[in-house]
Amino acid sequence: MNSFRSRLTLIMIGIIGLSVLASGLLMAQMFKRNHIQALEDSMVREIRIIAAGMEWAPNDESLSTQLQYYTQLASDMKKNADSRVTIIQMDGIVVGDSDHDPHTMDNHKSRKEVIEALSGEVGTSIRMSDTTNQNMLYVALQVQTDEGPHIIRLAMSLADVEQSIRNLWTALIVWLLVLFLVAALISYRVASGMTRPLEQITKVAKRIQRQDYRARVTVKKQDEIGELGYAINAMADSLQVQMERIRQNESQLESVLDNMINGIVMIDVTGNIVLLSRRAEDILGFTSRELVGRHYSDARQQHELTSLIREAFEKQSYIHEEMTFYYPEERLLELNLVPVMQDNEFVGILLVLQDVSAIRRLERMRSEFVANVSHELKTPVAAVKGFAETLLGGAVKDEETTRSFLQIIYDESERLNRLIGDILELSKIESRRVPLMFSPVEMQSFAAKTVQLLEAEAARKSIRLDLIAESDIYVEADEDRLRQIMMNLLSNGINYTPEGGKVTVMVEPVWPASVSPYALSDETRDDYDRIRIVIKDTGIGIPKKDLPRIFERFYRVDKARSRSSGGTGLGLSIVKHLVELHNGTIAVESEVGVGTKFTIEIPVIHP
Repeated sequence: MNSFRSRLTLIMIGIIGLSVLASGLLMAQMFKRNHIQALEDSMVREIRIIAAGMEWAPNDESLSTQLQYYTQLASDMKKNADSRVTIIQMDGIVVGDSDHDPHTMDNHKSRKEVIEALSGEVGTSIRMSDTTNQNMLYVALQVQTDEGPHIIRLAMSLADVEQSIRNLWTALIVWLLVLFLVAALISYRVASGMTRPLEQITKVAKRIQRQDYRARVTVKKQDEIGELGYAINAMADSLQVQMERIRQNESQLESVLDNMINGIVMIDVTGNIVLLSRRAEDILGFTSRELVGRHYSDARQQHELTSLIREAFEKQSYIHEEMTFYYPEERLLELNLVPVMQDNEFVGILLVLQDVSAIRRLERMRSEFVANVSHELKTPVAAVKGFAETLLGGAVKDEETTRSFLQIIYDESERLNRLIGDILELSKIESRRVPLMFSPVEMQSFAAKTVQLLEAEAARKSIRLDLIAESDIYVEADEDRLRQIMMNLLSNGINYTPEGGKVTVMVEPVWPASVSPYALSDETRDDYDRIRIVIKDTGIGIPKKDLPRIFERFYRVDKARSRSSGGTGLGLSIVKHLVELHNGTIAVESEVGVGTKFTIEIPVIHP
């Protein structure tokens, strides 16, 4: 824009300078021409005055006498006319001259002014004089005398005229320089006033180019540049509205893609990946920065996926497949490859990835659950049926046998009743249809009552129950469900601990990591945010290989002993779900032959 301003300033200065220069040349020429014309008119008048008052020498006198007479006469006339006076006969012979000896002068018949004078006109000529070596103005006029026609010529040096012209040019150049300076200042101001709005429009256009659609032109004049400013502002308004809509649509689309549970991969017709959702990044183990813009074969996933995408490009039809992926972790994926059509033209492939590992695992667990329930129900039902058939077959007559069989039928029905009750209980807990009634629970008295309920059962096996709990430890919990958790774990400890063993219950507060338990004061002692319940026995223990699965439904470490003790295999699963409903955690540590320790942590306050 500065270049344009400079060019505009120079153009304006040049135009003004050329105009002034042309005007000066014209003025100088007109001044010179008018000055010379005035001199010519003045010289003609002087010639006529000279001719009117001049006494002419008779023609019968000798030429030398005439030369002497006219030379003297020309010299006298020069004093009055202030010009060189030359008298010429009609044949071109100079008979008198005020400045030179006529004897040495050439015949003047061929001179321009003389030729014009001979023809009856006023002869004028400007040339360098051969005699004086000066630029002279010659005016010749034919006059009629009593002695015949003669030509009187006046000559005046143009040195004064040329000096006047030079003075005029000097003044003209000085004024032209001054005018140039003034014109430069005015032109710069005018050019600046014209280009400043253009500079602002250019800056606004560049800001719009850099996607700053809030840029606007300040319009001050209602001219063509003002109309251009209005047009730029209208364009910026339109672009801002359109970009806001585009950003909103992109934000909505990005939000939808980022929150979809399925992974989305968009591949264009050339095979380059143009879109990779966040979920797809997690599933494939690659980031958008690594894959977007690159060919799908660069993903370095398993060969089956690449072959499936290639097949979708070849067939340009919908493909559904399930495939096991081993990177970044093993999982089962459902793949849907959908051809993308635009204006009935194939433009790419949309790959939809769905992780169905959990679904298939749940289906497998459901199948295993049905099988386990069927197996668990089959044993007591078969026993009840078998002993009932025996009794119906005649064994009822034997009173001792009948009583024994009826006792077995009763025990198996009780076991069947417990199994069905546990299944229903677990089903309600897993479906979260069990409403928890949270209330403050004082843990020392609560744990003491729970232990007291199982003292008789422990006494039958000579097992000692120990309780270690501080007073004034409170937790927000469902008292009935919390008692169910502790009774399940205590029952397991009693059942799997040999006679003469010990089961210990310990309740303690858990302080935040920022609070050291060794530097507690009366003010910070009540700042615990969780409580810890530890139930430890000296039983048979659990092998390490079984520890990860003990919370599964119907999973038993010692199946024979579990059935003999009346266990259904659902107790620990119920415990785990109830702990999770209390927003807590449960962990187990065990060593075969030494014992098992269950650790439960529950937050004091629930959200």
